[in-house]
Amino acid sequence: MRLHLHLVSDSTGETVTTVARAGISQFDGVVPVEHVWSFVRTRAQVDQVLSMVRALPGAVIFTLVSPDLRQALQEGCHALNTPCVPILDGVFSALSSLLGAETRPQIGRQHAMDAGYFSRIEAMNFMFRHDDGQCAWELEEADVVLVGVSRTSKTPTSIYLANRGIKAANVPVVPDCPLPVELERLSHPLVVGLAISPEPLVQIRMNRLRQLRLELEQQPGGRPAFEGDYAELERVRAELVYARRLFARHGWPVIDVTRRSVEETAAAIFQLMQARTRTEMVPNVVEPAP
Repeated sequence: MRLHLHLVSDSTGETVTTVARAGISQFDGVVPVEHVWSFVRTRAQVDQVLSMVRALPGAVIFTLVSPDLRQALQEGCHALNTPCVPILDGVFSALSSLLGAETRPQIGRQHAMDAGYFSRIEAMNFMFRHDDGQCAWELEEADVVLVGVSRTSKTPTSIYLANRGIKAANVPVVPDCPLPVELERLSHPLVVGLAISPEPLVQIRMNRLRQLRLELEQQPGGRPAFEGDYAELERVRAELVYARRLFARHGWPVIDVTRRSVEETAAAIFQLMQARTRTEMVPNVVEPAP
């Protein structure tokens, strides 16, 4: 079943899109067709949205600050007998009741170029400078250091964390190749080991090798020969056993990324960071495993 989702925002549309996708993911057999309307700030733009809703009926989900635009959109949807959901109203109401204060609506307020914004930019720069074991002498400045064998999503997870203001570095584990000495002396960063099952890792590495072959075939000189056991099961198993023993020896928490998306892995890491912070604040607290 196809469902048209009209996602309306007076800013970037990131919030409404994320919430809508989270909601639709809970329904089997539904294929969402997203119509994202960003920076809707005039009545003419609202009318344009309503025209499309009339042509492609579905559901309207919105985040609009202007009372006039909200009213126009909701009345228009009511006339079309179309569901129209203001996703943040419940949150605002609960917080207003708790804080005893009214909201001060401002378009795009969460995207302001404030200290948080510049912190994210700094974290992103830090991540690229400390990807794949680079600049190991600066690892103490990280918030989290990810350690794992090749193709365990260290870099994409680091990018995801950096986009949320977390200074993330990552270090590859390669048997017979010593780790940076700085890694064993860290006191500030949380060091997390990334593990994975052997068979899926073999498939990931084989796909990577195929991709490299295609890229190199297009270069002058023809197709190079690929040698080595990078994607062979026995080598992969040996690498993973070596990595697991390394993590255990240092007492680093381990996250198995076999069935996790990058977002889920990052969420588990963030959970570990919060648990560490809470333990420092309340030493006897018992935290659940991620």
